[in-house]
Amino acid sequence: MKKTRIWIRFSGGILLVVLLLSSRAAIQLASGETSETKVVPELHSSFNYEIDPYFGEVLAGWKEQDLPNATASVTVDAGKPSKGSGDEGIVTGDYEGKSNVLIWNTTGLSWVEYQIDVPNDALYEIQVSYHALKGIGGKGAIQFGVTIDGNRPYHEASSVSLYRSWEDVRPILTNSDGDEIRPRSLDVSEWSQDPFIDSGGAYSQPLQWHFEEGTHTIRLEGYGPIALESIQIVPSEAIATYEELAASYDNVHVTEGETLTLQAEDFTSKNDTAIKLYSDKNSRTVPRYKGRTLYNTVGGLRWIEQNQEITWTVEVPETGMYKIAFRALQNTIAQKTSFRTIRIDGVVPFKELLAYSFPYSTGWKGRVIGADDESPYLFYLEEGKHSLSLAVTHSPVKSIIVDIEALNAHLDSIDWDLRTLTGTTTGSTKTVLDRNRTWNMEQDSPGLTDRLLLAADAMEALSSQLVKVNGNKDSISQGLVTSAKDIRELNEKPEEIPYHIDEISSMREKLGTFIDSLVKQSLQLDEIYIIPKNAKTPRMESAFFNNVKGSLQNFSYSFDTRDNLSELDTTKLNIWVQRGRDYVDQLQQLADESFTPETGIEVKVNLLPNPELLLMSNAAGVQPDVALGLTQDLPVDYAIRGSTVDLSQFDDFEELYPRFSPGSWLPLHYNGGYYGVPETQSFQVLYYRKDILQRLGLDIPETWDDVYDLLPTLQQNFMNFYVNPKEFTHFFYQNGVEFYEADGVNSGLDTPEAYQAFKQWTDLFNTYAIEREVPSFYQHFRKGTMPIGISDYNMYVQLSAAAPELNGRWGIALIPGTKQVDGTISRWAGGGQRTGVIFEKSEKKDEAWQFLKWWLSTEVQEQYGSDLEAVNGVAFRWNTSNVEAFMQLPWKKEDANVILNQWKWYKDIPNVPGGYFLERETNNAWVRSVVGTTNYMSSLEQTVRDINRELHRKQEEFGFIDSVGNRLKTLDIQAVDTPWEGIDRYVE
Repeated sequence: MKKTRIWIRFSGGILLVVLLLSSRAAIQLASGETSETKVVPELHSSFNYEIDPYFGEVLAGWKEQDLPNATASVTVDAGKPSKGSGDEGIVTGDYEGKSNVLIWNTTGLSWVEYQIDVPNDALYEIQVSYHALKGIGGKGAIQFGVTIDGNRPYHEASSVSLYRSWEDVRPILTNSDGDEIRPRSLDVSEWSQDPFIDSGGAYSQPLQWHFEEGTHTIRLEGYGPIALESIQIVPSEAIATYEELAASYDNVHVTEGETLTLQAEDFTSKNDTAIKLYSDKNSRTVPRYKGRTLYNTVGGLRWIEQNQEITWTVEVPETGMYKIAFRALQNTIAQKTSFRTIRIDGVVPFKELLAYSFPYSTGWKGRVIGADDESPYLFYLEEGKHSLSLAVTHSPVKSIIVDIEALNAHLDSIDWDLRTLTGTTTGSTKTVLDRNRTWNMEQDSPGLTDRLLLAADAMEALSSQLVKVNGNKDSISQGLVTSAKDIRELNEKPEEIPYHIDEISSMREKLGTFIDSLVKQSLQLDEIYIIPKNAKTPRMESAFFNNVKGSLQNFSYSFDTRDNLSELDTTKLNIWVQRGRDYVDQLQQLADESFTPETGIEVKVNLLPNPELLLMSNAAGVQPDVALGLTQDLPVDYAIRGSTVDLSQFDDFEELYPRFSPGSWLPLHYNGGYYGVPETQSFQVLYYRKDILQRLGLDIPETWDDVYDLLPTLQQNFMNFYVNPKEFTHFFYQNGVEFYEADGVNSGLDTPEAYQAFKQWTDLFNTYAIEREVPSFYQHFRKGTMPIGISDYNMYVQLSAAAPELNGRWGIALIPGTKQVDGTISRWAGGGQRTGVIFEKSEKKDEAWQFLKWWLSTEVQEQYGSDLEAVNGVAFRWNTSNVEAFMQLPWKKEDANVILNQWKWYKDIPNVPGGYFLERETNNAWVRSVVGTTNYMSSLEQTVRDINRELHRKQEEFGFIDSVGNRLKTLDIQAVDTPWEGIDRYVE
């Protein structure tokens, strides 16, 4: 494979720009595409941080070496690994009718190795005979990392996938309002033999592996849960083109029967529980919507992620030639084509179906599978049952995604050079430069204008390639052309380029969103048609007058007043949720699917727009049985006034308590009882830009002393460390300070350790020049002006959902800690949580408690989180307080491990009468010492006096002390002084 390399020197390193002339051909080869290869220049950047080459590039190299496809298979007994990690969760035993198989189910990362004797130097597929363990380990794909003789041959080997099989429970039930209840998914996995495929869905065919003749070691790394019978290396199956296959159809009998129609929602199985039925109101959709939820289609936004596959079963009455058609809706992203791999009886019949296109349309369209509308493909089907499967793939755009990633890295290097050259100000969201300086770019940054033009050329070439793959222009191809035009305009006045750094950063962000859009492959199906060769294709679109009639009917159905907070249905358990509508609807759906059928208790879930409505509704005599999504101060606030139930009075509360960290119960404990349960939990972790720290030669700080050491390097490069000035719990807790005395009468901040913690907090801003006010750490992190800092769960979601250009370039770590006398590092920190309560006025307290237990269970929390994210994307990642459920949600393993290690140090502030003054006055002390000039000791002393005064006033009001401060009854505050040991079994 020929490569042209251009070396361009820049401040901070060497930019390697590779014009990889045959990269697209490599990706097409790996993806099984048959479109012509065209020489297209592509940019590839090389920095100190590197990733393994992609499978497509490696496969192209193997083909250049004329490595043959294997001709023989080799099988090894999975129950007899040559070596393993020694985890208790990996054993040999019997499972589902097979003996001496490897049963793998571990909470931490584990591995097994197998010795295999390979007869020939060739390319092989790796296949395994496996059975996913039922009822264990969540509902997603089972993923492994694979190494051969200790090496990972390509990037995709770090995550290969095997899948479970699921079916929806039938018949579909309805609730008392007449709405259909979305059916639950049942695990119907069986013993299967499948090849390893790329977890990212970038290739339509299985991954291939090169083995030389001799003995090799295959290592599998993962968590399970899976039973393995055998591991095989086998030859790849060659797939013919349609033209080659059609030549064998000359003498096949021509059928004349009726068209077979399948309702797409009546599928046989799926490989992901995130694939859901969907209610559609179109007048042609069967069965017809009539004002109540009716699940009459499948897919849409619920069938969009890589490798998700749906399988249908069809009974063919007569052997012969058939056409296949779909009534489909593909309108999620304007003008963007979606792709599916189509299989019949588990096999792709010909190459054209490796990645078959479904073009964008604003409404429902009929799609007969074929080269075009006039040339349908014919399928030979014998009499009897057959399976038809469609799986999500983005293989046609994989090469473009790789190129955009390279282009993004190229622009990143330009952005870095410009910021290094000009310097920036980090205290605002906009870059501040000296506009009185005259720049000579050929002198100040030689070659930069050529690099910009190279980026523009690449953008235009990528736009052309995308139009070819997509079939027409879309927002991505047009966006690339617009960005190229902007770059060329910048280059016309090179002396002004430094004033447009933010525009280059904006282009990088835009490229990241393009990648995110390209991998989304939405498709919604209503009906599937098996059409005899000479039969007439059925009408698949609604007539004009039917559309008008249907629209009027749908308008009449819209006048529905079922969701009304002022009118409670006393026959149902009433749940009010202080979250968005998406969360409320999903909970109602899940309760209808699971809780009501299991318990017979009907549930009505309503949206609570404002928690103040709880107080007003109480005064009006209208109050729910349960409220969810409340901030952590409200349960005790209501308990002080006798409004909420002490949950510890329920007999099985002790079974619930250990599932959550002791630190999360602190804000919910009051006067010997627990008045709420933790639902979701935020976390404080250290966010860092891998690329920038590597460029600067900085290590991730373990302690605050390490932070002080890296600050000079950051600030010399016009960067800074981020600390939220309003977050102070970790400074005090890490120094052994409790916010209240044990009896709750006084503040605990009047100690030498508290003054030391307060000084540490304020010195960061006074002595070490950390920014006092940062409008958006997220924006500074994206731009690179604050490449490291402490933030919470919301930051994680923002970066995952809205900063795709940084994928693989940022990470999280434990927050900096304080070294103790014994040498250990204390990492205590809070984070905040959302809670659930039961109200005293409820006449259904036992049913409400039953609901809370169901709601907080591992299975339900995992299902709720998976469904939310499947429908709405990673922006709706559910930060459950249930650790077991957390482990089963799609967190990156390395990130989950960091969060779990920080979770054991979780500790929030207790709530006491008058405790609202603590946060207010502590922040006032910070303002006096940082914004003002007050000495830190004097400032904290004033805060202690003000807090104590309010504590005494409120505790007298509620009868804990008398007017002179004598204790009348005990206000016990729990102590949490050791990390949570209950999480250790999940932590690596």
